[in-house]
Amino acid sequence: PIKSSAASDVYKRQEKKPMKDLNKMFKPDSVAVIGASNTPGKVGYIIIDNIISGGYKGKVYPINPKSGEIQGLKAYENIKDVPEKVDLVIMSIPAAFVNESIKDCGEAGVENMVVISAGFKEIGEEGAKLEEELVALSKEYGINIIGPNSLGITDSHTPLNSSFAQMMPPKGNIAFISQSGAMMVALLDWSLTSGIGFSKVISLGNKAGVTETELMNYLAEDPETAVIICYLESISDDDNFVKAMRQTTAKKPIVVLKSGSSNAGAEAASSHTGALAGSDLAFDTAFEQSGILRVSSMAELFDIGLAFSKAPLPEGNNVAIITNAGGGGVLTVDEMERQGLELVQFDEETKEKLRKGIPEEGSVNNPIDVLGDAPVQRYKETLDIVLKDDQVDSLIIMVCPTASADPDGIAAAILEEREKFGKPILVVNMGGPTFEAANHALRSHNVPTYVFPENAVDALAAMTTYAELERREADSCIDDLDNIDKKAVEEIFAKVKADGRDTLLGSEAYAVAEAYGIEAAPIKLATNADEASQLAADMEFPVVLKIASDKILHKSDIGGVKVGIESEEEAKATFDEIIANAKKAHPDIVPDGVEVQKMMETGQEVIVGMIKDKQFGPMIAFGMGGIYVNLIEDVSFKLANGISSQEIDEQINNTKVSELLKGYRGEAPCDIDAVKEAIKRVARLTLDFPEISELDINPIFVYENGSSALDIKIKL
Repeated sequence: PIKSSAASDVYKRQEKKPMKDLNKMFKPDSVAVIGASNTPGKVGYIIIDNIISGGYKGKVYPINPKSGEIQGLKAYENIKDVPEKVDLVIMSIPAAFVNESIKDCGEAGVENMVVISAGFKEIGEEGAKLEEELVALSKEYGINIIGPNSLGITDSHTPLNSSFAQMMPPKGNIAFISQSGAMMVALLDWSLTSGIGFSKVISLGNKAGVTETELMNYLAEDPETAVIICYLESISDDDNFVKAMRQTTAKKPIVVLKSGSSNAGAEAASSHTGALAGSDLAFDTAFEQSGILRVSSMAELFDIGLAFSKAPLPEGNNVAIITNAGGGGVLTVDEMERQGLELVQFDEETKEKLRKGIPEEGSVNNPIDVLGDAPVQRYKETLDIVLKDDQVDSLIIMVCPTASADPDGIAAAILEEREKFGKPILVVNMGGPTFEAANHALRSHNVPTYVFPENAVDALAAMTTYAELERREADSCIDDLDNIDKKAVEEIFAKVKADGRDTLLGSEAYAVAEAYGIEAAPIKLATNADEASQLAADMEFPVVLKIASDKILHKSDIGGVKVGIESEEEAKATFDEIIANAKKAHPDIVPDGVEVQKMMETGQEVIVGMIKDKQFGPMIAFGMGGIYVNLIEDVSFKLANGISSQEIDEQINNTKVSELLKGYRGEAPCDIDAVKEAIKRVARLTLDFPEISELDINPIFVYENGSSALDIKIKL
């Protein structure tokens, strides 16, 4: 039901990691269950029973040293006793015996395994040691392992139910990956009455072997899967997460409900950038740049999954609404505005056609109100006119259960018109039992239905966002920057570390910026008054003098900063004054000297900064700069790794200061290309030197031509 994505061609130049072959994990010719049981209620009994009753057509081998026959099948004492190589092993034995059994499986040539057994890192240190050994064994023998502490996996197309859930989910095209076993069980139970079908349902467990990213890569190539939805509590470490997921989302939509929070920013509030970074920001940023759609609730996860599983992608964001109740139309428009969808403005030709079938009391403007007494024919005629309109990219139809409404007839009309035009149609049947048959008919024929209009709008907005991926640029724009002297920065950092410091002096930070082609106001360190005088003369007056010490934080408060120095004599006197002020305020601190900086003309103030996320690496901040940066909080973040030119454009445009840069109320526009260049070079610098934990350039003065960084802070 999803049209092929041209985005896959866009990403073909991206490097790919080798993907594990997981086909026999879900399409095995034979399955062995280690820990199989004849005792009802035991996990080993339930798994064997589920495999058999679920209709699996391959060979099933129960493994249990104490039983000759299990549920009518011949049992074997050890996996090595089975007369053929087994494609998939399901393991449900006490944790203490799992690793020894993995060795047996490895020697028997097993390549795929689901470890149901609990008692690993989730219980503490002893379990963590067992899990480390399990990981080592899986690598040694080349076994793909899902788990441990997994509820199992299902594939409704094989069919295979190798889980200890109560039932097999209905057959469909949604793949569900869950890090919570409870969420998986709840889903399976709910799916029986929801009308939603699944291709595969996978319980990740502890993710000691196969990760969610590897599963997403596999499912992106799976012809039985149209959309991948995930409940995740963590993301597996992957230096190239964004690049890898860009490849995957180019092929299939991925919708993620990520619970919990990242620690990004929590330990780095000493910088402006750290204070601006929210606790969950890194995940939001990584998902956005990957093309992953993030949701905030289970209901939203399945609402959006339903839409992707049944409707084609919209060609644009222009939406038409047909309703038999004005209130529903208003709610829909309100939610559309929040989601950035556009309400189609019909031309007079379309309105005139609509007037022929809709009474005067109704409305031919969008949203179209066909009135509460609308018969099926009125819906059908309106549908035909609206879907023929080239402006309409998608359609939301709402039906309230008025006394004269015919839900089943309207559903049939929707299906008939949908076949003619192939545009995405989402139906909002605002009620319960009245619409049971209509909802079943629509969903059975690939039309998603919802109870409330907001849910339909949110789902359509997600589909529209995903469709835009086809136009997204993916190539990194920071790989081939010129005018970079990496060796110079290495030498500066080596000196800072040798001095036992973690924070660079302003003059050192300027030298780093200079080495990476970041335009900045020159700063030089003077260790005596004569040196300060000469440096000031070399820079040309006026200049600024400020105390140089990483131990003095609020330099202005102690008289450690003097601006507007106009002569060599004044520079000399000011040097001595600043040193005296510093000694008086901090007699226990020996400053490194006084920094001399060229005074620059005032420009539009912006900030470019970086905070290091433990999982995803450098996050680059851009926004309004100056002394009110933390008060205004006008900032946008992007991950440095793989950042594209288009993403930098988006980052700038997502801030209010971008309007000032473009020229506000008659002012001359600023050099936005210079801002982009600064962002690129900061991103490259922070990727080249992972030891940089924080970086703030605030402010950068942006002019009509060019820019200049004034204050640069770098912490290692």
